[in-house]
Amino acid sequence: MKKIDWYIFKDFIFTFIYCILLFTAISVVVDISEKTDDFAKANLSAKFVMTHYYVGFVPFIVSFLFPLFTFIAVIFFTSRLANRSEIIAILASGTSFNRLLKPYLLGGILLATLLWFGNRTFVPQANGIRTAFEIEYIKSPGQYSSNNNIYMRIDSVSYCGIRYYDTAAKSGSGFFMDRLNGTKVAYNLRANTIAWDAVQKKWKLTGVIERKINGLHEDVKQDTVRRLDFNFTPDDLKRDEYVKSRLTTEELRHMVEMEKLRGSEGTNDLEVELYRRDATPVTVIILTLIGAVLASRKIRGGSGIHLAAGFAIAALFILLDRFSTIFSVKGSLPPIIAAWLPNFLFGLLTYYLYRKAPK
Repeated sequence: MKKIDWYIFKDFIFTFIYCILLFTAISVVVDISEKTDDFAKANLSAKFVMTHYYVGFVPFIVSFLFPLFTFIAVIFFTSRLANRSEIIAILASGTSFNRLLKPYLLGGILLATLLWFGNRTFVPQANGIRTAFEIEYIKSPGQYSSNNNIYMRIDSVSYCGIRYYDTAAKSGSGFFMDRLNGTKVAYNLRANTIAWDAVQKKWKLTGVIERKINGLHEDVKQDTVRRLDFNFTPDDLKRDEYVKSRLTTEELRHMVEMEKLRGSEGTNDLEVELYRRDATPVTVIILTLIGAVLASRKIRGGSGIHLAAGFAIAALFILLDRFSTIFSVKGSLPPIIAAWLPNFLFGLLTYYLYRKAPK
């Protein structure tokens, strides 16, 4: 890298850090204003809130707005270079436009790599801290303590269900399990209650009725208590709006595989999150190039026009991202397409803006 590359690269990174500090501080202040009453009702000290909530909230908001931070940083400092005629001077010296984009590309790749590693492990751990606090002190009591009408496939021929399950007590009622022989039920097990035995690491069933069906013949057995080893644990039965955000990438991938094996519905939401963890870092690179191409032209109105155009593009990207997610979760759009479609379309926009940029 030459001196001009380091000059642009350092300006890029320092402006990005400035944007992170500024917008994160604003986000924390807004969040505090919204949750002050909840903190007061729970009689929580400022130190406790900072160490048990905002230590997880800050990484979450940074990762959530990371592409936007990058985009704004690129537009802001590139527009400033253009207004001071530095871009014109660089190009007039014989430097090609492609060469000018080199430090932008390197900076985008660096930030994308940081986001990719953070999304895999660090951010989910921070989300675990944040969501545990919200469930305990912010959300309505009991809102996330129960899970009703659970159905899943245990293996290729066996299915089970629980009518009501309490995630806090790790117990439920209305349990059943069916085993099929072809298209007919060959085995049926029902129990009044099911509870997790933490000592034996097995499920404890009470009020058990077991039926073995062979044509018109049926053998029935009853047990007061029976302990069975199923291929699911209490953690697998926890279902809430936070589960996908607090799992590491490997845990999330394992969960998706298990849910598919069990024939569970609603796995598209988990798969979109899994694919998006790889797609979002690419978004950072794409928005970096869009910002560089868009703001490198010196125009009347200066940074204001560039920032306005940048916010419009960012809003369009977020809108497209939300629509693709909804069509996947609620419709039939494949999750991998939902996660990568915004990148594909904005990649085409990047190429168009690059072709139209004055060189």
